[in-house]
Amino acid sequence: MYTPRISGVVTSARILEQQLARLGHRVYVFTTSDPQAPRFESRTYRLPSAPFFLARDTHRMAYFYPPKLILKIRRMHLDVVHTYTEFSLGFFGKFISQLYRIPMVHTYHTMYEDYLHYIPGGRFIDRKGAQYFSRLFCNGADFVIAPSAATHTYLREIGVRRPIRTIPTGLDFGPFHPARFSPGELAKARAEVGLAADDKVVAVIGRVAREKNIDVLVAMMPRLLLRIPKARLLIVGDGPARRELEAQARGLGVSHAVIFAGFRPWTEIAKYYRLGHVFATASTSETQGLTYAEAMAARIPVAIKKAPAFEGLVKDRHTGFIFENDADAADTIATALTDTALANRVALNAYTAVQPLSAEVFGLELDAVYKEIIRH
Repeated sequence: MYTPRISGVVTSARILEQQLARLGHRVYVFTTSDPQAPRFESRTYRLPSAPFFLARDTHRMAYFYPPKLILKIRRMHLDVVHTYTEFSLGFFGKFISQLYRIPMVHTYHTMYEDYLHYIPGGRFIDRKGAQYFSRLFCNGADFVIAPSAATHTYLREIGVRRPIRTIPTGLDFGPFHPARFSPGELAKARAEVGLAADDKVVAVIGRVAREKNIDVLVAMMPRLLLRIPKARLLIVGDGPARRELEAQARGLGVSHAVIFAGFRPWTEIAKYYRLGHVFATASTSETQGLTYAEAMAARIPVAIKKAPAFEGLVKDRHTGFIFENDADAADTIATALTDTALANRVALNAYTAVQPLSAEVFGLELDAVYKEIIRH
């Protein structure tokens, strides 16, 4: 998956591409075809693909490896193959690595145990099967990148024996600076999605899928509205769970307070963080969770459900607001919306805490990994 799609994996790949180019590397991207992709993209090669049957709206799978492209890759004289997926393009990267004896680095971005609900009836693969698949793929790489310490631990626990290094995806802080958008631009964006000037906005940004647990945030809205009648849940993004969430909001009688803004171009995403008074996530399936880090970079207080991926960076009432149980989400978020002094202090602390996650550091750390495996 790559642009024009929007996800944490796409963000990570784009930032790495940019930083490696800045360091003087020649970077080639191999991804799936996409009807929405530009006709010309420098050094980007799109393999024939079709919508993935388990997530047709958001994912595509390559179904053919063009022989001409395989021969062309040989003339590129690649030093490293870096894979970002364990599916068709991941196997393509593994094939190229073995065919031309090029070292392979793999970044493990997805906890597949948390995605088994996409398989009808739970058939074909279970929890142990997901672990086996992850272990098999990672052990086929020369080096594995874990986006968080929790992911590193998980990979060791399921039997990955290859060298692993924890390297969080870096952030390009520029788009998230508070001065990036004028008050007029923000007011226009608020009006476009149906927000009033005095609404208290809880922003959710990302793929609208079951594993993101957005239903927890919709379910809290009746309770939150009792405390803050002008509270609004703004969901920016699209995905397979949208209709289900819209039905949930109708059933709870909170449709007026749950706004589905839909898909927005990557170049505009930072603007929607700025519309929020609080950024919230109840997801526990993240390997790193880039959206909450982006919110911290935008100096928006974050309210999250306690999960291993967030440990260390988010500390309750210091760099964020944490709720341990779904039932506590409304009260935690209400505090973030009403205690302005605390929220401002938390947001400032969070901005300071997220500084080590710079795109520049990310690029340098991957550059060091590449040089290490080339030497060996």
